Amino acid sequence: MRIIATQEAPAAIGPYSQAIHIGNMVFTSGQIPLNAEGQVVEGDVVEQTHQVFRNLQAVLKEAGTSLQHVVKATVFIKDMNQFGQINEVYASYFGEHKPARSTVEVARLPKDVLVEIELIAAIPVENV
Repeated sequence: MRIIATQEAPAAIGPYSQAIHIGNMVFTSGQIPLNAEGQVVEGDVVEQTHQVFRNLQAVLKEAGTSLQHVVKATVFIKDMNQFGQINEVYASYFGEHKPARSTVEVARLPKDVLVEIELIAAIPVENV
């Protein structure tokens, strides 16, 4: 097991890791729209979702994989009425790749952000 940490994404704000690599899999912690300095990205749910994906891409890159190797995504959103906007951003990052996904509306997210996403991804054999 290897702890994944990159300065290209916000540091963990609690007793957890950005991600864990075990075998040929990586499990990310939920990423919220913080910049690498740990500040909440202001803006609407679209801008916040883009920041979440920038963070996830950085963590996956550090682990030796990418969004194209994601097998499962879990999306936590504050308002299900914003699902369409989040889904458009989500689709723009995955393209034709369509990992399994769960989407859950929650009462509150850390730092009162609008969206949080966690991923499970495979690591290509050449990167294990």
